[in-house]
Amino acid sequence: MIEYSSTSHDKDVPDNFIYLTEVIPKVRFDLRYYSDDNFIGQPIPGYHSNVMIVTLQAALALKKVQLELAYSNFSLKLFDAYRPQSAVDYFIRWANDPEDERMKEQYYPNVDKGELIPRGFIAEQSSHSRGSTVDLTIISNDNGSELDMGTPFDLFDQKSWPSDTTVSVQQRANRQLLRSVMSKHGFIGLEEEWWHFTLRDEPYPDRYFDFPVK
Repeated sequence: MIEYSSTSHDKDVPDNFIYLTEVIPKVRFDLRYYSDDNFIGQPIPGYHSNVMIVTLQAALALKKVQLELAYSNFSLKLFDAYRPQSAVDYFIRWANDPEDERMKEQYYPNVDKGELIPRGFIAEQSSHSRGSTVDLTIISNDNGSELDMGTPFDLFDQKSWPSDTTVSVQQRANRQLLRSVMSKHGFIGLEEEWWHFTLRDEPYPDRYFDFPVK
């Protein structure tokens, strides 16, 4: 039986939080909140390394997804996994600052910034902080290109809803492929974001963690 090590010896970090690459060594990821390429436009506090951390349960479920996609020459690509509560708190502070709209055109062109919290695009608590939620898409193994999902990751718009009918038939099919394979292996999708999935039987449904990603 394969054993996986904890990401940290810190007593406040649960033993079964691990780096996703321990379970899926060649998984592709682009930790957007570690970079400038996100809806705020700068690295987010709490993200100190370009690594993906999840609970062991979520990692093992994602491995099953990855193996199934491989039969069709596809792979997963992740944008975010475990998210510190301090990062979520930073999102709230940013959302309440009307002066900083540098990324509006790219990430929320059709929504007033003051509506991001009331309309639920940004929340005071995120399932990501429980360790078993991921933001991801599907890529082709031939060239690494992302399947066209109709909108980019983190676009705050109704067009990002999996049920949106304004995207093309192929884009809806791509969203359905992602949703069906994730659901098959134990994840529940969010109705407002095609990229967001939470493990159905997550080990910490009521606990929000705040250790850094490093």
